[in-house]
Amino acid sequence: MKPVTIYTRAFCPYCVRALALIHKKGVEYTEIKAGMNAEKKREMIARSKGGQTFPQIFVGDEHIGGCDEMMALERTGALDVLLHSA
Repeated sequence: MKPVTIYTRAFCPYCVRALALIHKKGVEYTEIKAGMNAEKKREMIARSKGGQTFPQIFVGDEHIGGCDEMMALERTGALDVLLHSA
């Protein structure tokens, strides 16, 4: 299974929802708390090619967007395919 990286900020309901789904799936993930860390936020924006909202989610090195995009992938079954692809 590909590792997941999620850039989050405190008190973000979308971050909580995204983390809950990843946790429920038993996926290994790294949470980067970038909300109050200017360096990590710059890293997130650069890595996501301009994404400034939270969360920003990566599966392996692929940027999938935020919580809404991840939930859309989940509804179609595409998230599992992405997580398990080589």
